[in-house]
Amino acid sequence: MNEREVSRLDLLRFLERVQERDLARTRAWIATEEQRRATAAARRPPPPPPDYVLEAGIGRERRPVAVHQGFCRPSDVRSRAITADDARRLIAADTDLACQFCRPDTALGLL
Repeated sequence: MNEREVSRLDLLRFLERVQERDLARTRAWIATEEQRRATAAARRPPPPPPDYVLEAGIGRERRPVAVHQGFCRPSDVRSRAITADDARRLIAADTDLACQFCRPDTALGLL
């Protein structure tokens, strides 16, 4: 027999150290991959703005509040991209919906 018998507790502590080392290595791999993805995302150009944006109101019905050109778009969760035909239809129905700054009605040829 061995001069020094290894106890079950010693074996479990050894296993714990091995697993902690493996976990640290896995976490380092994850951090490297996250950094690689962040670097790749920073190199990609942002998507072009939509041609027109509809800004909706607050509340259950969320009625249209304003139509903007894409470059004037409010950075709000209440806005969404719309087509030129939708913008034209909305402004034709209510001329007050056209943004007073970017003038989508002029760009659409409605004035």
